[in-house]
Amino acid sequence: MHACNGTVSLAYDRRTQSSGEPLLLIMGLGTSRFWWPTGLVDAFVQQGFDVARYDQRDAGGSTRMPTTSTSNPFSALFGKMGDAYSSEDMTDDAVAVLDALGWRRAHVFGHSLGGVVAQRIALRHPDRVLSLVSSAALPSDVSGVGVARYLRPGLLAKLARTKFPEGREGDIAASLAVARGVASPRYPFDEQAAREWIEREVDSGPRDTQAQSRQIGAQWHGPRLDTLDVPALVLHGDADPILRTSAGRATARAIHGSRLVTFPGVGHDLPEPLWPTIAREVGAIAAAARRVS
Repeated sequence: MHACNGTVSLAYDRRTQSSGEPLLLIMGLGTSRFWWPTGLVDAFVQQGFDVARYDQRDAGGSTRMPTTSTSNPFSALFGKMGDAYSSEDMTDDAVAVLDALGWRRAHVFGHSLGGVVAQRIALRHPDRVLSLVSSAALPSDVSGVGVARYLRPGLLAKLARTKFPEGREGDIAASLAVARGVASPRYPFDEQAAREWIEREVDSGPRDTQAQSRQIGAQWHGPRLDTLDVPALVLHGDADPILRTSAGRATARAIHGSRLVTFPGVGHDLPEPLWPTIAREVGAIAAAARRVS
């Protein structure tokens, strides 16, 4: 299924036979909605959510935007080179998906870059958001060189230097390298499971530096994070190889009344042993939203 925000087409799916309060899932930089583990989606359904997920523009089955001058994500990030679209456009994409689903309001859960976008959706469209979950993400106020204090650049630099063959097999190899790199050191990496969901819909996003640069370079001109006024949950792994735990702490500190949960030994992923815990935490923040509504 596809929703439209102007000329941008946004691929999305809705979990069949799910019901309850709407939960919209937003994945990170250059990755499709299929990077949300099926078992975690199952856990959300069992927790009583009606679950949908979508591909952000420049990822998965959604519209790839025209080529721009920047093909280096680091340059786009630190140089504020957002010449393709704004971060406001990315939040409006999510609202277009909500409209296509017929959802007036939803709980919004974003992971990695998706977490930043989720924060900004709640800031720009507070009337559409019941609660916010920001996972493994920067605080949305941070941009340019300010990102450096939270970033662990080693893995990103290593992936940027790694060459993969052209075509489908290269896309699979690049995605596996990303999945392996962000995996939690406390929990064994299940390469077979990763390969199954990567091969389900092979995508060039994890090595499409042009698309990544457009996404990460999209500039935000909206409200500050400390003005956010929805029940919020912040999740972060203390072994995240991309973002320091201080990123999660800063996000939680900026959002009044938010709850911070730090997972020991967890990387920049959502490992299977934590799926029941994550689902319960999301259920708890949804319950908090019901109490204040």
